[in-house]
Amino acid sequence: GTNTLRRARNAREFLDAARHALGRPVEIISGQEEARLIYLGIAHVNPLEGSKRLAVDIGGGSTEIIVGRGFDPLRSHSLDMGCVRASRKYFPDGVITRDAFRKAELAAALELRAVREAFRTLGWDAAIGSSGTINAVSELLRANGWDGPEMTLARMKKLRKAMITAGHVDRLELDGLKADRAAVLPGGLAILIAVFRSLSVDTMTPSSGALREGVLYDLVGRIERHDARDRAIRRLVEQYHVDLAQAGRVERTALGLLAQVEDAWRGSDGWEPQEGLARKLLTWGALLHEIGLTVSYSGYHKHGEYLVSHLDLPGFAADDQRVLATLVRGHRRKMSAAVFEPVPADRVLFTRRLVVLLRLAVLLNRSRLSGTVPVPDVRVEETGLSVKFPTGWLDEHPLTRADLESETDYLRGTGLELSVVDGSA
Repeated sequence: GTNTLRRARNAREFLDAARHALGRPVEIISGQEEARLIYLGIAHVNPLEGSKRLAVDIGGGSTEIIVGRGFDPLRSHSLDMGCVRASRKYFPDGVITRDAFRKAELAAALELRAVREAFRTLGWDAAIGSSGTINAVSELLRANGWDGPEMTLARMKKLRKAMITAGHVDRLELDGLKADRAAVLPGGLAILIAVFRSLSVDTMTPSSGALREGVLYDLVGRIERHDARDRAIRRLVEQYHVDLAQAGRVERTALGLLAQVEDAWRGSDGWEPQEGLARKLLTWGALLHEIGLTVSYSGYHKHGEYLVSHLDLPGFAADDQRVLATLVRGHRRKMSAAVFEPVPADRVLFTRRLVVLLRLAVLLNRSRLSGTVPVPDVRVEETGLSVKFPTGWLDEHPLTRADLESETDYLRGTGLELSVVDGSA
């Protein structure tokens, strides 16, 4: 279902309906993120200390291939081929022929050609397969006397021969074959044979752990402060030489502002129900808001948005990555409704509020000096925010006052009013 939703033209409408029906956020993960989570599930269920492993997962619409060590993927790809799609295309109406297998295996080999050498060069110590197709093939090999300690190409060829002899999925008489698996078995087996040949896999062991287990372990990691998203952001900070001192100043100010308004916003429409996500997104936005400077100073907020939108960020749901990219885009210059177009409609208000806080934090730290800017008192008003500074502070900092006056004009068109108050008022 993950690949189906990624490809669906009406995915956004479906998600909106699903969120409304369930009363909870629903996320579509990218192919790369699916591969990472599958590997995480396999790695926890099949621990191999210090060894590299190849992990293969054949789904209905996509096939994920990963090489990793321990719990960390080293290379991963999500390929646009799966057992349902291959079975429908090459074995229509359930008819099984030698020529159909040849065409299906060739098509899979063509998909694998782009990644074959990269995986072969990386190498692995053990190959592990997961999910329906691979576990079904393993069970069929065992139940029909073609078993051994592991799956091999020679044993799968025996299964293929038996299927060709039967000629149709309805005539398959194989011990261990479940009725709901028969229709998609030919396409799945063809892909698996192509994987063995293209990657020169000698043997493969089936695994009970896959995407579901990977999601659970990833959530546990977030609770225990081993969040893959934090690691992804740290990697970008290092890769793009972010000024950590300035990012830290902006982060502290932004979180100080959030702490004052979050309770009021939490009880209103449009606030993110996931506990702690607003704080996380503001932190990541502060760390990455200047990432576009590595491209050019001119329009660096737009360069930053592009980078955050298109880079692989392990652990991030697609919608969260869009929100983060919008924070980077929206932290400076003029605001317009177009800035928020990539964000789902039900998260626009949430994102807009975070953008306002990040903009204020960036504005207040424009001097790039520590200890010079107080965190103002912030209150939620009916139409926006009221920001109050210590008595006389704005008079002593006329440039900041001018920036704040410009900011009120920028934000007026976004539906959030900003009123700036001197402490003496």
